Amino acid sequence: MVEVRWEYYPLVAEHERARKWLQIQANLQLAPTTIDAYGRSLNDFIHFCIERGIQPEEVTREQVALYVQDLATRPNPKGAKILSIESGRGLSNSTMQLRITVLRLFCDALVEEQLRQDNPVGRGHYVAGKGFGGTRDRGLIPHYQKLPWLPSDEEWQTLLKTLKTDLLRNQVMLLLAYEGALRREELVTLAIGDFDFAYRQMRVRAEHAKNGAERVVGYGKITEKLLEAYLQQRRTLSTKRGPLFLSESRRNRGHPLSLVMWSKAVQAIANRSQIPQFTTHTPRHLRLTHLARAHLELHQIALYAGHRSLQTTMRYIHLSGVELTIAVSRSLAGFEQWMDLMLGDQRS
Repeated sequence: MVEVRWEYYPLVAEHERARKWLQIQANLQLAPTTIDAYGRSLNDFIHFCIERGIQPEEVTREQVALYVQDLATRPNPKGAKILSIESGRGLSNSTMQLRITVLRLFCDALVEEQLRQDNPVGRGHYVAGKGFGGTRDRGLIPHYQKLPWLPSDEEWQTLLKTLKTDLLRNQVMLLLAYEGALRREELVTLAIGDFDFAYRQMRVRAEHAKNGAERVVGYGKITEKLLEAYLQQRRTLSTKRGPLFLSESRRNRGHPLSLVMWSKAVQAIANRSQIPQFTTHTPRHLRLTHLARAHLELHQIALYAGHRSLQTTMRYIHLSGVELTIAVSRSLAGFEQWMDLMLGDQRS
């Protein structure tokens, strides 16, 4: 059963209906990261309501619009790294989408319980007969899909040099995250039993994969040596099998490493490398891009990443204009020769 960390969402915990709704989501066995995202988003909305004297259950469309404006204009506590490019203020588009989606789900529950008649959060809806195949009206917030940031080859080398001076555990984790294209939760929850050391493979369990699909990924010889050294070091913390990565702090020594602590460790490495944009998800983006540069087929990359949709994989792959030009030229080389043969005499 997923345990809700109510101390992280104190306003939700104090609000009867909000607490009930979030507990239902946990009882439905949603992923811990999803529960955390729902809790933080709902806590943010309740805080907005308290500041303006609004009852969350009675929010109107006009007040929802004010909430959107607040999200788009508030100073972001995490700094310029995730500020809106257009305005220099406000939360990122993806964060705003999450906040509004959670509010819509909460209001849907209120409608279902007959505590209100309608849902004040707008959403796109299908309209038949407009254009080819019908159209879909825009949602409450326009949705932008931006290319993920990736480090240059020089920046990646700089970060790896910084990594050499860090904890052995962190070296192993970052390399496994890169070579296995692992998400944060997939990495942190790896257990010793998930590894096939003979074939240098690791199993991503279905319960920790984002789409619930189990997969097997590999790692290289350098990572293998570091992993062997870490396993010996790990025995000084715990002789139990279970989770592979353990905390080495005085307070939680020997306990499983948390998602938050891994995020802090990566941020510290990024700051020392003077590459603050680097996050726990960057190695995954980078690995999939490198696989594309190695000319793997798109469906192979999708299988390795654990994507059900090839469109998702395409968003992850970040190729430069030069690489795309080379690929196009290689693919159309035969056609260009034919054109030269057909049109060559006209030019002479």
